[in-house]
Amino acid sequence: MPAPETLTALPERSQRAGSAKTSPVRDLLALTRRPEVISFAGGLPAPELFDLDGIREAYDQVLRSPAVLQYSTSEGDPVLREEVARQYSVDGLPTDASDLIVTTGSQQGLGLLSTALLDPGDVILVEEPCYLAALQTFALAGARVIGVPYVGDDLDIDGLERLAAEHRPKFFYTVPTFQNPTGRTHGVVERQRIATAAQRHGFRIIEDEPYRQLRYDGEALPSLATFAPEHVLSLGSFSKVIAPGLRIGWVRTTPDIRPTVTIAKQAADLHTSTVDQAAAAHYLTSGRAMGALDRIRSAYSERRDAMLAALPEALPGGSTWNSPDGGMFVWARLPEGMDATAALPRVLQHDVAYVPGAPFFAGPPDERALRLSFTTYAPDRIRTGLSRLGAAWPTPGSVKA
Repeated sequence: MPAPETLTALPERSQRAGSAKTSPVRDLLALTRRPEVISFAGGLPAPELFDLDGIREAYDQVLRSPAVLQYSTSEGDPVLREEVARQYSVDGLPTDASDLIVTTGSQQGLGLLSTALLDPGDVILVEEPCYLAALQTFALAGARVIGVPYVGDDLDIDGLERLAAEHRPKFFYTVPTFQNPTGRTHGVVERQRIATAAQRHGFRIIEDEPYRQLRYDGEALPSLATFAPEHVLSLGSFSKVIAPGLRIGWVRTTPDIRPTVTIAKQAADLHTSTVDQAAAAHYLTSGRAMGALDRIRSAYSERRDAMLAALPEALPGGSTWNSPDGGMFVWARLPEGMDATAALPRVLQHDVAYVPGAPFFAGPPDERALRLSFTTYAPDRIRTGLSRLGAAWPTPGSVKA
């Protein structure tokens, strides 16, 4: 064919795609692949704690039937949904299997809810700082994201009320238990007040709970759905308590949007992998899951304690950090005048890494903040890594506030 006389430029990518930022966590994974690097950057479960024998046996059992390799319903494996619903009910939140839609990781659940609830330009509220991949999802949905700040370790509920009254948001997104990135947890009174604000101002709550079962101290807290059942949509995942490679999560929906979320799921991928769902269901009902989770919690508790004990010598004087009751992360702040992003190249030269806190903010960032994950390594390796971190600063040693 003859070449056209003029070439027309191809269409630009969507404005929504252009507004989404890359993940520094994913970028750092490429920089820290060298085996000598001790990386506290990624929120990675410890691979040596995966129950390989139990998971292998589950796949062996379910692959005896060809049905697990066939197409299936969009809502998910009935046995798996029954088991997840049973656990919610045991934890004090009555749930039916029909309330649940199985997703390809809870991250997909967040995307499905964004599809079902948001139009471009809609306002949503998030905790400040916020889970980074949620900010990416909301940007791709074209939402206007407004952060609700913390006052100390507590969410500014009065600020949430003011922002809700002013902006009429579609929803408030929260990780209420051992939050990513801060490790913070909303207490009972805080949860009640968040739920009351949603009822008063007419917005939904998306309650993201991937870390709920990783509690090492204290008592379990009720779901936000306990206080405002018609306003709360809950997300859950097996990534932190079985293995992230399964890519199995779920949405606990409310009747008014369940059909819309189901349609969004059908459009996204028809259904989550049937064989993975069947194996997860078999694993959960086999009796092995709770013993494996107990081992995970015991190991992570020791690793958290090892990190907290080593931080006074690992961070510069005047740094502060929190002591989470569970989850995977410690949130720290460097002294006045320091910048965690600017300091990272020097830290990487010492074969250790963290994630700067700035990308986790929807609004103006805290340049002094950084996130450290304590789950990936055994205590001795954590101590070695934090010793390297301490050597990377001009003047190591600090006092915990």
